[in-house]
Amino acid sequence: EKEELIADWTPKPLVDDVVQSHHPALRPHIVSSKAGKFIEVDGQPCLNMATHNYLGLQGNEDIEASAIKTLKKYGVGSCGPRGFYGTVDVHLDLEEKLAQFMKMEEAVVYSYGFSTIASAIPAYAKRGDILFVDCKVNFAIQKGLDASRSRIHYFKHNDMDDLERLLKQQAELDRKNPSKAQITRRFLIVEGIYMNSGKICPLPHLIQLKKKYKLRIFIDENISFGTLGKHGRGVSEYFNIPVDEIDLIVSSMEWALATIGGFCVGSSFIVEHQRLSGLGYCFSASLPPLLATAGTTALSLMEKDPSMFETLQTQCRYVQKAFSSLSEFNLEGDEDSPVKHLYLKNHYNNSEEELILLNKIVDNCIENGLALVTSAYLNDVEKFVPRESIRLTVNRMLTASEIDKAVIVLHDACEKCLDIKNYESSKDD
Repeated sequence: EKEELIADWTPKPLVDDVVQSHHPALRPHIVSSKAGKFIEVDGQPCLNMATHNYLGLQGNEDIEASAIKTLKKYGVGSCGPRGFYGTVDVHLDLEEKLAQFMKMEEAVVYSYGFSTIASAIPAYAKRGDILFVDCKVNFAIQKGLDASRSRIHYFKHNDMDDLERLLKQQAELDRKNPSKAQITRRFLIVEGIYMNSGKICPLPHLIQLKKKYKLRIFIDENISFGTLGKHGRGVSEYFNIPVDEIDLIVSSMEWALATIGGFCVGSSFIVEHQRLSGLGYCFSASLPPLLATAGTTALSLMEKDPSMFETLQTQCRYVQKAFSSLSEFNLEGDEDSPVKHLYLKNHYNNSEEELILLNKIVDNCIENGLALVTSAYLNDVEKFVPRESIRLTVNRMLTASEIDKAVIVLHDACEKCLDIKNYESSKDD
């Protein structure tokens, strides 16, 4: 009788059935080539406007040769943190090179780009401190804010009036309680170019507010490093702001430098503190030496040929003009930014429906030789979840004809995936 009951019993599934087309993670695109100017996706050669290879250094022969040479000498890595037999001479060379390039006193290198800003913020900001943060900061910054356990005040995206309103409110509270104000530190945290919007931060105005309200300013330059300024030094060079006006500059090496890891640059006093309290520095295995050498070689290439930054910015402006002509999308992002977002002009009932449609458009573009991606967010974790979009990235290797062709491919994909007549009528309504 027991055997019959067991044979008839059907256990409830641990996970409910999921429609395979529901989420892109369940049907990943397979890449079978280097992610350079062109990339092979699902067996289809595509023009790459999806990955963050802004300077086109991915696959550079000099970088690859230096990495292979280092691999033969040092092996893959030490498998230990920097403070415990993890520091190799090439790490020190890279840190010195970064400090010189950014015209700062000192630099510290992390093993992973995401952990850099997520470790740097809680290394300085503690419980009781006050952080003024742009509402569209990336997820790595948000994790750093959580780890700091400080009081967070979010201001509207790039809205200096809203930021000053919050600063005035805090100044009034400080006047009422001067003893507490003396021991409370205040930080201003922004991105050079925002990943979630493609907008450049208004640094001159931020510096004015920093001086007026006595703030410390941290800038995450993941995108702006290697893309803005005459020599690629980032948003400070772009606005001609002296770097000593900025307390800490943080950046990933995984995009413009085409390697792995991240770094912070600042005064020796500020940087040395991270060597003792930056969690990602103290407790993570050090960066493999071959990747450190790759970063050093990439910096040398940037110094030898500063024209690459002007070329990139020219292509960014051309992409801005070309993709703004699309009738199906609104383009967001500054013209000099290599990251831009395309939002459907027609708003849909919910973000899930909109994401499914955007993924169909992206899939069609890949089938026709254009690699694009939709922006990815953790909806249940992010503080402010941005609207779903197609994220464009620009690299200096693109030509005008290739950009024009990409616009045509995207427009054709929209015609196939959108009901244009219904779309136009809904827009008129």
